[in-house]
Amino acid sequence: MREFKENLIKLSLFICAFVAVVISFAIMLTILIEALKFFQKESVFSFLFSSQWAADAAFVNADGTVGHGVFGAGSLFFGTFYISLIAMATALPLGIMCAVYLGVYANKKSKNLLKPILEVIAAIPTVVFGFFAVIIIAPFIVWIFRAFGVEASYQSALGAGFIMGIMIVPIVASLSQDCIEAVSEKRINGAYALGLTKREVVFAVILPEAMPGIIAACLLGLSRALGETMIVVMAASLRPNMSFNFLEDMTTVTVHIVQALQGDQAFDSSLTLSAFSLGLTLFIVTLIINVISVNLINKFHKGKSL
Repeated sequence: MREFKENLIKLSLFICAFVAVVISFAIMLTILIEALKFFQKESVFSFLFSSQWAADAAFVNADGTVGHGVFGAGSLFFGTFYISLIAMATALPLGIMCAVYLGVYANKKSKNLLKPILEVIAAIPTVVFGFFAVIIIAPFIVWIFRAFGVEASYQSALGAGFIMGIMIVPIVASLSQDCIEAVSEKRINGAYALGLTKREVVFAVILPEAMPGIIAACLLGLSRALGETMIVVMAASLRPNMSFNFLEDMTTVTVHIVQALQGDQAFDSSLTLSAFSLGLTLFIVTLIINVISVNLINKFHKGKSL
């Protein structure tokens, strides 16, 4: 009877894992099939390397004719990576400093207080971050730069990137803290025995040894930022814009995926299918980032076990 229960539990767990894997592959296959339909109608080279996105031209006109849209996703991916870069520039120092404090300096009372706060921040819906960016961050950015005589838009890459960085701080901080706390106690005690201060131990021993795990945490945070939609819609606008001026408005891939799937367009139109091509490209990019981060984490834990 006991063996039967064990086998039943194993079978249940296997079925759950198998269903999850099958659904994941089904999602990937569906996106791939629909994206191939899009690339049968539109040029792959133009999609990847052109910066002009005018998908609205693909709507059905009043006389029944269908306009030919321009689907150059370069400006969309530029906005995606540019806003994500601003987000990481915000999240990396804050997240790593939080991790160092919680993993090295904080006592038990401080950890019990601050750790739940980070977890609560991670659970806040992105629409709430978007409201905060629109009501607080955007006017503050405009006020600051106007004080220096620089015009800034109320919808800007800086505002969206900054609040997105705050959103992913808990991801970077939590994973980095785990890597910092996994550093060998023998090496830390050996550094103290040589007369190093706590600050010197952090920079000479702890951070270098935990760096692969910290880099992996940052890459996971980046993949989270690449897929964000609501904050960009509310704080950075819908306009494709390939500009290095972070005070201008711009948009991202995920925003136009949502736009392409709205309205009464035929499902097999280039406009609708462009959502799947954008999704496939973004999926490949995030998959590469996640594979790199997982490999770094595995190497870090493998090194710790030696």
